[in-house]
Amino acid sequence: MEDIRWIQRFQNFEKAFMRLKEAIERKDLNELERNGLIQRFELTIELAWKVLKDFLEEQKFNFKPSPKDTLRLAQQSNYITYAQELLDGLDIRNELSHDYSGEKFERREQQIRAETFIALEKLYQFFLARAYPRLI
Repeated sequence: MEDIRWIQRFQNFEKAFMRLKEAIERKDLNELERNGLIQRFELTIELAWKVLKDFLEEQKFNFKPSPKDTLRLAQQSNYITYAQELLDGLDIRNELSHDYSGEKFERREQQIRAETFIALEKLYQFFLARAYPRLI
């Protein structure tokens, strides 16, 4: 494997994404499982924008490497078409990081499953095709 930063970060994203997928596939979560899904979601969404940032830097884009700017640039540059779903996911992550009662997760769980996770899966496929083109 080449020593390219975005590929190294993608490998971490891939592991986190697979763990999130495992949690997403479970239904009727108890409190401990819900907490695990939240942790996996937070890690995966964080790595998602960071691998995208590294990828865009590898493509020689010059930009402010913030989560929102990174996602918007990726969409403006036609690499992705689901920046809004990922931006919403970042907002959910921020909201859930201050949810000590679990009520916010209950309101956001369906959005995570139906929108944000789907966008993360698309991003995973995008990078998978570029990191391991011979495997696809």
